[in-house]
Amino acid sequence: MSGLRIITLGCRLNTFESEVIRAGALAAGVADTVIVNTCAVTAEAERQARQAIRRARRRHPGARIIVTGCAAQLAPRRFAAMAEVDRVVGNAGKLDTAVLTAPEDGIEVSDIMAADGDAGRPVAGFEGRTRAFVRVQQGCDHRCTFCIVPYARGPNRSLAPGEIVEQARKLTANGYIEVVLTGTDICSYGADLAGQATLGELAERLLRETPGLERLRLTTLDPGVFDDTLLRLLAEEPKFMPHLHLSVQSANDTVLKRMKRRHSRADLEALCRRARNARPDVVFGADLIAGFPTESEAMFADTLSAIDDLGLTYLHVFPYSPRPGTPAARMAQLPGEVRRERAARLRAAGEAALARYLQSRVGTEAQVLAEDARRGHSRHFAPVRLDFDAEPGAIVGARIQGAAGDHLIGHRAR
Repeated sequence: MSGLRIITLGCRLNTFESEVIRAGALAAGVADTVIVNTCAVTAEAERQARQAIRRARRRHPGARIIVTGCAAQLAPRRFAAMAEVDRVVGNAGKLDTAVLTAPEDGIEVSDIMAADGDAGRPVAGFEGRTRAFVRVQQGCDHRCTFCIVPYARGPNRSLAPGEIVEQARKLTANGYIEVVLTGTDICSYGADLAGQATLGELAERLLRETPGLERLRLTTLDPGVFDDTLLRLLAEEPKFMPHLHLSVQSANDTVLKRMKRRHSRADLEALCRRARNARPDVVFGADLIAGFPTESEAMFADTLSAIDDLGLTYLHVFPYSPRPGTPAARMAQLPGEVRRERAARLRAAGEAALARYLQSRVGTEAQVLAEDARRGHSRHFAPVRLDFDAEPGAIVGARIQGAAGDHLIGHRAR
């Protein structure tokens, strides 16, 4: 190996940050190096990180391996003890090329809870992607009982609106017509800024001040603090995509209280109803946790029924994973087989819901952002396979002729 390789695991925020890392490392002439940007949201994510590190060593035996990201922040000694690893850098230092790639081996991890402010790190593009990500904040001030992420990312730190607009303008000038706003807890955007700008106000400004922006999407949203301005944009702004991904986790009120979430089932029902009133064709995704400690079969049934009751279409399902140091890890745990079985039932219900939704789109016309010559996503985030060649990065009209598995089949629109 003579070049630079970035391995990205986990969320879209990591995807954005990996591009910052790539740009800085290439500008500094870094070579013969593999940088692994890890995730720690579940124990499985950490296992996958270790697996990726071992695979990287086998494939690139002479390369220097640097491990960073959330898992590195939380367990630096564990990764430093791996024979394959040369250097471990925490989240506070990973976007500083001089810190990340310093010649010293060993551990460079600071107290992320002491992080203050968030410097913008503009990127020109995203390797192999036609959809661009823009970080608006990072960190989280909340303490859901199952979640380790605040301890890996630190407190909420928002970027100034002007910096975000400038980043979006740079990306659209480089040909990206769809932008996704990302962060750790984007619904908390602006709470730490003078003037208390909201996520909705930021989205409105981006749509107004970014030439060339055709589509604006948001990453995961907290249903407990949903911004009314976002609902207005959903109703009035055609460039605001009709797809909302919600951090639901559970639809049972007792479990939600034990999770220390900020919403109830009634809140979820009200939000979905208001969003559909604003935009009848809106579709919802959801993060769901199966087998949270103390969850009874009746409590689980409330979450299972919510898939149909709320009309959830795209699901990210996780069997509960105890994270050391979180309150939920000290609660009465359900057997692993129960967690896995409940997760399988949620996934099966989600697959059925998605199949029904995709079938409902047959015979309609979709505007598809082509991600390669024969594949893309509709405005509603439905995957579409095209039977004609399209220019990657362009929006093309497709007549939906069928649905197969988890995607639609599109013919060229006449």
